[in-house]
Amino acid sequence: MSWFESLILGLVQGLTEFLPVSSSAHLRLTAAFSGWEDPGAAFTAITQIGTEAAVLIYFRKDIGRIVLAWCRSLYSKEWRRNHDAQMGWLVIIGSIPIGVLGVTLKDQIEGPFRDLRITATMLIVVGIIIGIADRLAARDETGGRHRAPKQRKGLQDLNAKDGLIFGLCQACALIPGVSRSGATITGGLFMGYNREAAARYSFLLAIPAVLASGLFELNDAMSSGHVTWGPTIFATIVAFATGYAVIAWFMKYISTKSFMPFVWYRIALGVIIIVLVMAGVLSPHAAESAG
Repeated sequence: MSWFESLILGLVQGLTEFLPVSSSAHLRLTAAFSGWEDPGAAFTAITQIGTEAAVLIYFRKDIGRIVLAWCRSLYSKEWRRNHDAQMGWLVIIGSIPIGVLGVTLKDQIEGPFRDLRITATMLIVVGIIIGIADRLAARDETGGRHRAPKQRKGLQDLNAKDGLIFGLCQACALIPGVSRSGATITGGLFMGYNREAAARYSFLLAIPAVLASGLFELNDAMSSGHVTWGPTIFATIVAFATGYAVIAWFMKYISTKSFMPFVWYRIALGVIIIVLVMAGVLSPHAAESAG
């Protein structure tokens, strides 16, 4: 991998990680359309450490309160009723599905799931689902001629059952094209949560999964020696800086705006990929690394 490739891929990772468009799909597609080798699951996981560092810094106050309250709840019954302490447990509960499925489906994630036909299908299907969830949320928020606006749930309403459902939605993002933030936020909207609450929990929920995946791939890469470290580290730094800016913008955007621009983008991109593959212009395995 060249330094120029690492710059572009780092920018793509940072720009798309927190938007409901699938960062893994865009990394894969960027390589395919540019004629580069597939950066691979290891590169994706390691650069995600950079974007998660952006989450840690942006939400540092929330994370600090949650970690402190959770630690105190381990030995104090009084603290177990604290909302921040409960959030700590809910993040742990929500992280279980992706942890189990990530290990179980590792070979599929790094192999068959990277087929561009699967990526395109997921972009379209999940895009439509996001659109439906967004419309339902908008209807609740605005009400109608014969119906008053409905108050949607906030993080204070989160419970173990909903946390587990959020976690199952996050696990769907193991398939390129789904989108971690897209799946979890959509799941939250269907369960009646407001956009900001769903997005905030989505970002917090991603921290254990992404860091664990990144560290696992980092250890594997160090053992195998298949990673070009200089460009990979550079891409991770670029992803961190870009990702931080995107988080700040996205948290403001979702408080008042619709997800429909992302929905139409996903559908259009998915259709383009399918057409190019069917026409023989693009191989479904384009840019796949030999290893």
